[in-house]
Amino acid sequence: MARTMAVADPKSVSIKKKEEEDLKKRNQELEKELKESREREEQMRKELQKIWQRLRVAEDAEERLCSQLGELEAESVNQARAYNAHILSLTDQLSKANVPVNNHRSPAPISIL
Repeated sequence: MARTMAVADPKSVSIKKKEEEDLKKRNQELEKELKESREREEQMRKELQKIWQRLRVAEDAEERLCSQLGELEAESVNQARAYNAHILSLTDQLSKANVPVNNHRSPAPISIL
């Protein structure tokens, strides 16, 4: 029985080595992209946390402002009512003060000519 030896074709070995090198290079590129992607993801996560915190602060400030606005509106209504009552009181006083003046007028106007 004759032994057959598989002889590797130098061209085929060279092609396989080239493919292997290309695969290794592609794998390194993919690993690099994955690392960069994870770093971007972590950076975005941190930025999202900061934005979330600012949102909470803004919402708290909005609540305080709404509360203050409600208090100011109530105060302005009370002031408007008091002002209106004061106007009515002054109007009443003025009308009472005019009654005696109208009753004591002389019937004929005085002529200076």
